[in-house]
Amino acid sequence: MRLEAEGVTVRLGGRTVLDGIDAAVEGGELVGLIGANGAGKTSLLRVLAHLLAPARGLVRCGGRPLGDYPPAERARRIAYLAQGAEVHWPMVVEKLVALGRLPHRGSWSGSSDDSNAISHAMRATDTIEFRHRTMATLSGGERMRVMLARALAVEAPVLLADEPVAALDPYHQLHVMGVLRETTRRGKAVIAVLHDLTLAARFCDRLVLLHDGAVLAEGSPPGVLTEGNLEAAYSIAFVRGRHDDQDFLIAWDRRSS
Repeated sequence: MRLEAEGVTVRLGGRTVLDGIDAAVEGGELVGLIGANGAGKTSLLRVLAHLLAPARGLVRCGGRPLGDYPPAERARRIAYLAQGAEVHWPMVVEKLVALGRLPHRGSWSGSSDDSNAISHAMRATDTIEFRHRTMATLSGGERMRVMLARALAVEAPVLLADEPVAALDPYHQLHVMGVLRETTRRGKAVIAVLHDLTLAARFCDRLVLLHDGAVLAEGSPPGVLTEGNLEAAYSIAFVRGRHDDQDFLIAWDRRSS
């Protein structure tokens, strides 16, 4: 399944936040969406999820305009994990994860396929021990993992994840990135907004670097994470290293703007 944005422009509050963006993800591919705060990453993800209408441009899923799909079919094709893991009702964790199956059944009377998908998603995200607790009793990182489980339970061919590791400790950051990587090995397409560039370099097949609402660079992690690109996008100098034949970066010094 291919999801692609063509010439997407978004204006919010009289300001252009995305300007002519082209981006795509294929089945079996993990794409990291990176860039400084305000670069337009969340806006692009929301356009790809059909949650924000562009002023210009088009999103296609499987070669078909995304807006042409009936809502239920669109929800079966694209799962969306929002930033922040906010839940404003005292729902039991297992019931919340089960919401991911609604596009498939349209009611609360689930099938064995639903039960298997919910169980698999909770085991994959290490949330099965929370299944009888309410969301209000969980930490921010635990809530984020539960929300990821809900998105995985959809079993959609495309997963869009907005900062899926932002609230997590290092152990669970690595765990969640491994879950996303494993999801692509099953043929699914994943786009994740990431701020940790070492995780992006280690786990992603491709990176899209946004700057001021435009694509500054796109391609393999080594080709995108160059000194010039990073200084232009982040106004920061990075220290580079290598361990187990993999590169890592540490933000080291701010550059004057």
